[in-house]
Amino acid sequence: MVMKLRPEELYKCCDLSIFRFDTTDDIGKFEGTIGQERALRSLDFGLGLISKGFNIYVLGESGTGKMRTIRTLLNERASKESVPSDWCYVYNFKDPDNPLAVSLDPGKGVVFQKDMDTLIKNLRIEIPKAFESKEYEKQRSKILEEFQQKQKSLFTSLEEDAMAKGFAIRKAVTGLLIVPIKKNGEPLTEEEFAALDEKTRKKVEEIGKMLQEKLDDVVRAVREAEKLVKDMLSRLEREIALAAVGHFIEELKEKYKGYEKIVAYLDAVKEDILSHLDDFKITEEQAPPLPFMKMPKPEVSFVRYTVNVIVNNADCKGAPVVFESNPTYLNLFGRIEYKVQYGMALTDFSMIKAGSLHRANGGYIVINALDLLRNIFSYDALKRSIKNKEIKIEDVWEQYRLLSTTALKPEPIPLDVKVILVGNPYLYYLLYNLDEEYKELFKVKADFDSRMPRTNENIEKYAFFVASCQKEENLLPFDRSGVAKIVEYGSRLAEHQDKLSTKFSYIADIIREAHYWAKNAGSNIVKAEHVTKAIEEKIYRANRIEERIREMILEDTLIVETDGEKVGQVNGLAVLDLGDYSFGKPSRITARTYTGKAGVVNIERETKMSGKIHEKAIMIISSYLGSKYATKRPISLSASITFEQLYEMVEGDSATCAELYALLSSISGVPLKQNIAVTGSMDQNGDVQPIGGVNEKIEGFFDLCKVRGLDGHGVIIPKRNIKHLMLRQEVVDAVKDNKFFIYPIEKMEEGLEILTGMSAGVQREDGTYPEGTINYLVMKRLEEISEALEKKKEKEEEKAAEKKEGDNNANNK
Repeated sequence: MVMKLRPEELYKCCDLSIFRFDTTDDIGKFEGTIGQERALRSLDFGLGLISKGFNIYVLGESGTGKMRTIRTLLNERASKESVPSDWCYVYNFKDPDNPLAVSLDPGKGVVFQKDMDTLIKNLRIEIPKAFESKEYEKQRSKILEEFQQKQKSLFTSLEEDAMAKGFAIRKAVTGLLIVPIKKNGEPLTEEEFAALDEKTRKKVEEIGKMLQEKLDDVVRAVREAEKLVKDMLSRLEREIALAAVGHFIEELKEKYKGYEKIVAYLDAVKEDILSHLDDFKITEEQAPPLPFMKMPKPEVSFVRYTVNVIVNNADCKGAPVVFESNPTYLNLFGRIEYKVQYGMALTDFSMIKAGSLHRANGGYIVINALDLLRNIFSYDALKRSIKNKEIKIEDVWEQYRLLSTTALKPEPIPLDVKVILVGNPYLYYLLYNLDEEYKELFKVKADFDSRMPRTNENIEKYAFFVASCQKEENLLPFDRSGVAKIVEYGSRLAEHQDKLSTKFSYIADIIREAHYWAKNAGSNIVKAEHVTKAIEEKIYRANRIEERIREMILEDTLIVETDGEKVGQVNGLAVLDLGDYSFGKPSRITARTYTGKAGVVNIERETKMSGKIHEKAIMIISSYLGSKYATKRPISLSASITFEQLYEMVEGDSATCAELYALLSSISGVPLKQNIAVTGSMDQNGDVQPIGGVNEKIEGFFDLCKVRGLDGHGVIIPKRNIKHLMLRQEVVDAVKDNKFFIYPIEKMEEGLEILTGMSAGVQREDGTYPEGTINYLVMKRLEEISEALEKKKEKEEEKAAEKKEGDNNANNK
């Protein structure tokens, strides 16, 4: 005989004697994470191992404190580690499209940037001063005077020689020419030249040709001298500028002598300055073509000498810890910005901006896995960076353009970072099984559990957690009864009497809400009644749909009978999960049987409203019927089972027992009690298996029966679900007053006996069952169906034989 559950089996109270305080004011905060020893060990291992590929994926349900734990652990560990280097980008004088990445000690990046800015400011002052100095003017004048003297000497000698021979040097559009002249010094005209006799003309032409050749030689010599003068002036300017620039550059080279790349860069800077001295000279403004117009002085850009500090760790205390909340490609890997000028988009190395990977370099970066996968390019680029150990700033859309564009390609920066992905278990197993690279790059799994054992130690930790929330948020203190009710709520969330939920975000919400209701009640202390009020109000805010469904049942819009008896009908229990709230929903399950060979037909399956697990449950029922009633002879049966008024998908096997009871009732003709609902899975041997949502299912049927009037109503549940019971006090009180009953069963037959009031019957050695039992009636009915089918078959065979004999006689005639 099945024993009804006692009230103390329905809810496990928290023993107040465990607590050694009057209120949570008497205890301190809890430092650390509660109930996640496995995850903490995994995190400690993953963070401590620096080998390649040992990045971490933190998985667990929402509310288990993953982010808070990671933040605490990383901040503690990172504070003890060394501060990583600063990173800068500088101009590449050899290849301007490929800026150079420079690494400096923490805080030195900004110093180097200021040093370079100061250098250029000084040079813009000192170089013009140097070119305005008397020494420069003196040397420059000397070079120019020597050139002019030489030029004058060459032309004077040639002019004297020409004059002696009746020629002069004249300027023309094509250059200097030798022309014959008259005695008065005027050039000989063409008519006058033509009037000369042939001998004279010929002599003039020969002398002119000879003088022209000499003139060409002089011009050539002057041009060579000009080149020499330019070179001399250039060397002079270089020497003068070097005198002004050299000591500044050398001072910087001495200051940064430990950085080979910077020393080489400074040499390139010096050479570029000496090659572009005109940029530093003071030039006069151009005269406007009209008096009212102003001609602006052309601006010279010195951007190429600046230092773009993209990572500055001057204020860091330990290794950086970066939580990237929006892991787009640009946010992770940096970007090259543009500015529009005169309708053109322009950029340079100074507009390179760092991403979160740059800032986390040398430390840790935490990324939400789902957000990472949602952003195009981010996941693949992250894997590539981890594999290659470098960060590249690239234009990822370049490959999709029809026309290639010239873009900067900054030098990659070496990457040394521990990547921590945070996500749900589904994403973890999806990536692990579908992405070959993932398992090589994220080898550490930190699995956060959603519950922990309900030991005295963990109960005390719950109390410390309540105290921490109270002190951090300045809430009212909780007394022992209030903390005990929080512990019991933790067991309800865990759906287990001997477990506690580790979804501390949910626990914290109840703590805050209990504080609110205590304050509203004018209490200075949060007690059990205030926690209960908070839980009830939380349910009330979310259970509108549950109440609407209950109203429809009470109005008989949704038909659920809770009194009397019916053949082939039983009340099953399902759970509807809305996300923020789940509740039990009673449903009518009916079965009909008739003569035939179709077997058990699942109407939901035929209408494609049944999931695979539910279809499996129907097949288990068919298998059970065969093993139970077809040991001696085969059975024939056509039956249909359905959830009445089902307008959504049905999934799960928790209705297996209820569906079998309805089917056996329909076969045997024995009515089932409608004041008892059933939940429970079943195997092929008739053993009842545990199900989920047992608390919600019981309470859902209880609430309906309470409105209609409790009178011996109850629920049949699997015995293995007793440890999961954490029912509302209202249900416990009803059981205590014998108004509501909960029946735990191990075998399917136990529930059948409760619903029918008859013995199920034990099979005898000959395969029969005792009369007056349900199994006897079921077997008898199955035999009747089989006999009816056999008789029908015999009649069909007789008719076929008679028809065949008639056909033969007709053929013989």
